[in-house]
Amino acid sequence: MRKLAAELIGTFVLVFGGCGAAVFSAAFPSVGIGLLGVALAFGLTVLGCAYALGPVSGCHLNPAVTIGLATAKRFEWRDVPSYIAAQVIGALIAAGVLVFLLKGQPQGYDASVGGLAANGFGDHSPGKYGMLQGFVAETVLTFIFLTVIIGATSPKATRTAAGFAGIPIGLTLTLIHLIGIPITNVSVNPARSTGPAVFVGGWAIEQLWLFWVAPILGAVLAGLVSSWMQADE
Repeated sequence: MRKLAAELIGTFVLVFGGCGAAVFSAAFPSVGIGLLGVALAFGLTVLGCAYALGPVSGCHLNPAVTIGLATAKRFEWRDVPSYIAAQVIGALIAAGVLVFLLKGQPQGYDASVGGLAANGFGDHSPGKYGMLQGFVAETVLTFIFLTVIIGATSPKATRTAAGFAGIPIGLTLTLIHLIGIPITNVSVNPARSTGPAVFVGGWAIEQLWLFWVAPILGAVLAGLVSSWMQADE
């Protein structure tokens, strides 16, 4: 239960921090943090949680990470469903808190109109990128993310640079957002996509499948490739 609580809390922090930066501060009048600020927000939340919660649960915060690690034989498959459930619940709670706070604006807030930093393609992509481009981007970006996670937490890496895994993981997530925000708003995390989508409804729910299938595909591919490359470990 401590591990599941850590995953729930950590995913809450990730969605609240990353999506919160996007909806509150990205375009704030005259002093908004922009895309770079949002990318850093996602990376910094993972970096902080890696050190705060990593010793408890491994700090997955992401169904794709959990499945990728299981594919690489670095996590037990029997624990995958409970981890994913905790992550999705954490994301839903974070999205709910964001909506509550956003409704405090003088003009109120309608998630179906404001978007709540939900992921999307086509008309709902920041750059109007199509479904195929969104699918390929999410698959490739998740592959990169999991490759770094699995490599940075490998036995050899932990022997030579113990305690530093959170830094490359957080910085890689920042890089991924710098690349992908214009394409899909960047998911690489089905839980992160599910939280906002539930409150936005409509198109966000209809497109949610892509942000489960593509990240999981990228994670499985990374798990297979990494386990082959690190077979001697």
